Amino acid sequence: MRQTKRYPVNGANPLWQMYRTVSFWKVVKNFVFIQIARYCPFLSWKNWLYRTFLRMEVGDRTAVALMVMMDIMFPEYIKIGDNCVIGYNTTILAHEYLVDEYRLGEVHIGNGVLVGANSTILPGVVIGDGAVVAAGTLVHKDVPPGAFVGGNPMRLIREAGEVE
Repeated sequence: MRQTKRYPVNGANPLWQMYRTVSFWKVVKNFVFIQIARYCPFLSWKNWLYRTFLRMEVGDRTAVALMVMMDIMFPEYIKIGDNCVIGYNTTILAHEYLVDEYRLGEVHIGNGVLVGANSTILPGVVIGDGAVVAAGTLVHKDVPPGAFVGGNPMRLIREAGEVE
C-alpha cells in the first residue's frame, strides 16, 4: 500500500492553495533545473543536477532517460538506487492534489530497477531491488523486489525467481 501523508484543506481545492504548501520560488527553481535535466544529454551531469539542485538521492550509474519528469514541488522525496534505468518520458510524483486534500509521499526505487518508457510512479510507492516495470505502467502500489509488473492498473506479471 502506498505510504502518503494526507493534508485536508478547507475552502477551494488544494491547487488554488498550493503556494501555502510549497514556496513559489522553490517551484520556479525546481522547474528550471528539471527542464534542464530533462534535455541534458550527459547522464553524469543530469544526476549532478538532481543531487545538487533538487536534493534528490540518485545512485551511482543510474541512467535517467530523456524527458523524464520528476516531481516539481517535492523532488527531494524521490530516492533512486544504484544502476537503475528510468525510461523515456516517465513521470515520478511525490505529491498529489485532490479536491479536499493533498498528499505527500516518498518514492523509493531500489537498486538495479528498470522502469519502462512512459510510466507514471505515484507518491508513496516503493519499488524493490531488481524489479522491472513494463512501459506505460501506472505504478500505484509497491512493487516487490525482483518482480515484473505492468499495465494500467498495474498487475504482477511475474514474481522474483519465477521461470517462464
